[in-house]
Amino acid sequence: MPFVQSVRQNGLRLADALRWLPPFATRLCLGLAFVLAGYNHIRDLEQLSADFRARGLPAAQLQATLSSTFELLFGALLLVGLFTRLSTLPLIAILVMAIATARRSELAGPWLDQLQALAGMLELLAILLLLWLAIFGPGPLSLDRALGGGGKRR
Repeated sequence: MPFVQSVRQNGLRLADALRWLPPFATRLCLGLAFVLAGYNHIRDLEQLSADFRARGLPAAQLQATLSSTFELLFGALLLVGLFTRLSTLPLIAILVMAIATARRSELAGPWLDQLQALAGMLELLAILLLLWLAIFGPGPLSLDRALGGGGKRR
């Protein structure tokens, strides 16, 4: 029994020492993905506007400009962990719109098929990770925390 308790205690100590890793890795991956997407969309804004028009979105040029700018700006803030909780909100909105427009055709058919399609979308996973960051904060390796913000220390 002491061996099992020792292994458990060491495992808990290791997990506690690595608490910084999940929020840092999540911010790094999602932030980088949004920065690169925003940069690429800004580089080819006319194509993005045409895609938005083809999907029937009103004010396609304005929406393309705003979404690209928001991806770049809020992705960069997420990447460095500054205004993290605030930055998650427009990024979630962009992903919800992507599912509702660009991925809508995949959500056809019986409800179980729709649920399976939705569960397999990377956009949904990104939304859930952004919600996690919004609730639990950016973690200790962030500008929010360095500047005294970022909410409760976990």
